Amino acid sequence: MSDAQVIMIDGKDLPLHCPTNKTPSWNSHPRVFLDIADTGEAKCPYCGTEYKLIPGTKPHGH
Repeated sequence: MSDAQVIMIDGKDLPLHCPTNKTPSWNSHPRVFLDIADTGEAKCPYCGTEYKLIPGTKPHGH
């Protein structure tokens, strides 16, 4: 069983990277940028956190 979480992303959160700025430093790993614009979802290869665009969100300038 995984402890990974699902985080909903708004257009203001782009470009998306994990860990996010809200991640506590004790739970950090190397920053990786994730492409979420094409499919509406992405999964971090380090921690398994899943990110999903909020329905109706339009990426701006990406």
